[in-house]
Amino acid sequence: MADVYELPAAVVEQLKQELKELRTTGRNDIAEKIKEAKSFGDLSENAEYDEAKSDQAKLEARIQEIEYTLSNCVILDESALTTERVHTGLSVKVHDKMFNEDVIYHIVNAPQASPLENKISDESPVGKALMNKCVGDTVAVEIPAGVNEFVILEIFK
Repeated sequence: MADVYELPAAVVEQLKQELKELRTTGRNDIAEKIKEAKSFGDLSENAEYDEAKSDQAKLEARIQEIEYTLSNCVILDESALTTERVHTGLSVKVHDKMFNEDVIYHIVNAPQASPLENKISDESPVGKALMNKCVGDTVAVEIPAGVNEFVILEIFK
């Protein structure tokens, strides 16, 4: 059974725009690169051709990923979200006991996750541990460095 993702309307629109761009401009650009690389002759020793084919494979994989996400998502009703408990689509400020610092995480679905932007998936170990918890709760999470505890300080949109 496919995963169903709750995504904000703005994210769905961004994915649709990216898909349109990849299907048109992206594919056309790759086709041009392949055509140009073929003109260099022997394909068995043609680094430009190999690179263009690799780029084509990456482009098609991204197209498939977006198509899958869009076909398995529902629009998240952000107006119905309350800040009583941690939920996908909300942000949570926690105190990280291992590093003795406060951190803000944005809880998102897997397709939106971007750890460098502190957007963590509701399916990640930390995301799972925080889900449905309230301000004041402490959660323990097994991470590669051991067990870390997080105290929920604030939940907000």
